[in-house]
Amino acid sequence: MQALKERIQRDGKNLGNGILKVDGFVNHQVDPVLMNECGKEFARIFADVKATKILTAEISGIAPAVTTGIHLGLPVVYARKHKPITMPDQVFLTLAPSHTKGRMVELIISPEYLSGGERVLIIDDFLASGATIMGLVRLAQTAGAEVVGVGALIEKTFEGGRDLLAPLGIPVKSLACITAMDGDQIVFGDQ
Repeated sequence: MQALKERIQRDGKNLGNGILKVDGFVNHQVDPVLMNECGKEFARIFADVKATKILTAEISGIAPAVTTGIHLGLPVVYARKHKPITMPDQVFLTLAPSHTKGRMVELIISPEYLSGGERVLIIDDFLASGATIMGLVRLAQTAGAEVVGVGALIEKTFEGGRDLLAPLGIPVKSLACITAMDGDQIVFGDQ
């Protein structure tokens, strides 16, 4: 998606160690117009998977997931990283490594919002190693739901996440694929 690539080129920052800072328009400060266009594109790409729910991870995946949900007319559930007191005692929980936090994080979903028979579309900000998305897949499968597709705003192809997801046999689509990051250079390629 050209508008996203241009924004990454203009405002994204390579912090080294494979970390791309996009918090000026994706997650700390959100560009709602850009996220709406991304949601519209995901809705077009995944129109035929017959999803009944969108799943993402707190916090960075929420903006693209919500705009995708608007365009598909679907509810969005996000995996929380901390269990609030309003959540029931019995939850779906898994661990996933966080690249930006440098440690394992919990992903928690209340069973009242994800259940068997659901057709889940996962939308997230990044596809890098694939570890967070696989955590979301595990949560959906534990709930008895079927994952029918994965969409990422940005894929860092050099981290191998697509290969980790390949055995799922579902469509995996990214709006901007980065093949290399070196200094100020961010190189885009095809997925």
